[in-house]
Amino acid sequence: MLPRWEKTLRMPMVTRRLRDPDINPCLSESDASTRCMAENSYDKESCSSHFLKYKNCRKFWNSVMIQRRQNGVKPPMPTAAERDEILGALGKMPY
Repeated sequence: MLPRWEKTLRMPMVTRRLRDPDINPCLSESDASTRCMAENSYDKESCSSHFLKYKNCRKFWNSVMIQRRQNGVKPPMPTAAERDEILGALGKMPY
């Protein structure tokens, strides 16, 4: 059993999953949106381009995940290394 102070240092499971690059393909876009909001005193209009890029990223990887499920590929979400290969094959960022 961990001491009480050590338990408080651990991230909740949901947070760990969101920060895992193998699970969250749009981690850098999410971080950029959060950083923009903090730098611009939480003015949403100033960060709309970051939000749009994040939204397009989620749409793109969601469509990839749906296609992989339909094709019976496991896991449905490509790993970070597989995503790098996919993006490299496309030649540019699709979002």
